[in-house]
Amino acid sequence: MDAQQAANKSPTASTIFMLPWVGYGHLSAYLELAKALSTRNFHVYFCSTPVSLASIKPRLIPSCSSIQFVELHLPSSDEFPPHLHTTNGLPAHLVPTIHQAFAAAAQTFEAFLQTLRPHLLIYDSLQPWAPRIASSLNIPAINFFTAGAFAVSHVLRAFHYPDSQFPSSDFVLHSRWKIKNTTAESPTQVKIPKIGEAIGYCLNASRGVILTNSFRELEGKYIDYLSVILKKRVLPIGPLVYQPNQDEEDEDYSRIKNWLDRKEASSTVLVSFGSEFFLSKEETEAIAHGLEQSEANFIWGIRFPKGAKKNAIEEALPEGFLERVGGRAMVVEEWVPQGKILKHGNIGGFVSHCGWNSAMESIMCGVPVIGIPMQVDQPFNAGILEEAGVGVEAKRDSDGKIQRDEVAKLIKEVVVERTREDIRNKLEEINEILRTRREEKLDELATEISLLCKN
Repeated sequence: MDAQQAANKSPTASTIFMLPWVGYGHLSAYLELAKALSTRNFHVYFCSTPVSLASIKPRLIPSCSSIQFVELHLPSSDEFPPHLHTTNGLPAHLVPTIHQAFAAAAQTFEAFLQTLRPHLLIYDSLQPWAPRIASSLNIPAINFFTAGAFAVSHVLRAFHYPDSQFPSSDFVLHSRWKIKNTTAESPTQVKIPKIGEAIGYCLNASRGVILTNSFRELEGKYIDYLSVILKKRVLPIGPLVYQPNQDEEDEDYSRIKNWLDRKEASSTVLVSFGSEFFLSKEETEAIAHGLEQSEANFIWGIRFPKGAKKNAIEEALPEGFLERVGGRAMVVEEWVPQGKILKHGNIGGFVSHCGWNSAMESIMCGVPVIGIPMQVDQPFNAGILEEAGVGVEAKRDSDGKIQRDEVAKLIKEVVVERTREDIRNKLEEINEILRTRREEKLDELATEISLLCKN
C-alpha cells in the first residue's frame, strides 16, 4: 500500500509511523512492537521495502487491521534489483549498496510523513536523517534500538563518551578476539565508526525516551548506564520476539518435526547462524567436526548468499561427514523455522551466532545457547548471555579461529552429559519473571507513547 492509500483509511486512533532497518531481526522486533501497540488503541503505519514486508506479512493475523504496510521503494539497478532490497541473504559486496540506497530514500520517507501526518515516529538506529525530517515537520520521534543495551553502550563509550564509567566486567570487555573483531575494517560491512556516529545521533535525537528490546534481569546495569550518559529514560520492552503457532500448517516444519519427534527430550541441538552471515568453508568444517565429536543429535540450517551455486552444501561440508553422523543429524539448506524448532521439547541447546533476535528467542524458549559469535554486536551478546548464566561461549584461539574441540566440549556439557543444569535453572527463573511482567511493561509503554502523541 502506498502512503496516499493509507491516508485515505483515516484511522481514529493515535497514529504511529514505524521505520525499521531492513535486517530481519530489526523487522521482526518492530513488527512485534507494532502488534502490541495495535491492541492498545494505536494505528501503526509500518514502512519498509516490498520484499521485506513480504517476508513478515505471514506473521499478521486478519485481526491486525490496525497495522498498515507502507512500501518504501529504494533506488534499483541491474546489480541491485528490488528482490535484493533486504539484508536477508544479501551478497556481502552489496552491503554498502543497501545502506546507500536506504539513505537515498529519505525524500520518499519525508513525503510519507507529509501525507500521513502521524502523531509519532518510531525509528531505528541506522537512519539519522529520519528524526531530522520528523523534527522539521514538528512530528515527535523516538528511537527503538533492537540490539542489546551492552553492545550499544560499548559503541557509545568508544565513539562518544570515552571518559564515562563503564559497568562491564573484565571478561566481557577485555576479550582479545571480541575487541579485535568489532573494530577491524571489513569489506563486507559498513565501517564501525560510521555505525557509531549514526547510532549516537539517533539515540540523542530521541524525544525524552528510548526503547530497547531487552529486559532488566539480563542487562539492567547497561540500561542504567545508557540512561545516565544520554540523560533520557531508557525503557526496556523486551523480549519482543515472534511466538509462532505450533499448530499452523507448515510443510518445512512438519518434515523437521517428524524427525525431531523421534529423538529423546532435550537431546538435540539446533545450529543456525541467522539470515545475514554466511560461514566460510573453514568455519563450516570446524563446526561440523565439533558437532560430530559431540555425539549429540543436531538440526543444522546452512545458508548461502542469494545466487549461490546449487549443491553448495556438499562442497561446504567435510568429506564423508553426512555418512558418519547418519541418523543423528538433519542438515537443511537455507531457511529453518527457528522459533518453532526452539519450542520443541526435544531441543536441548542452540548453537548460535548470538544475533540479538536469536538470543531473545532462545531465552523465551528456555533453551541454553552455545555461542559462536561472528561479527558486529554478536561477540558482546555472547558475553552477556554467559555473564547472565543463560549460555556459554565457544572461545576462539589466539588467531580468532573456531576451535572444534571447544565446540564439541560445550555441546557435550550442555546437551549430552547435562552437567550445566545451572543454565536451564536460570532460564526458568528468568522466564517466570518475564511472564508476569510482560504485559505490564507494554502497558507502561502505551501510556508513555499516548502522552507523546497528545503533546
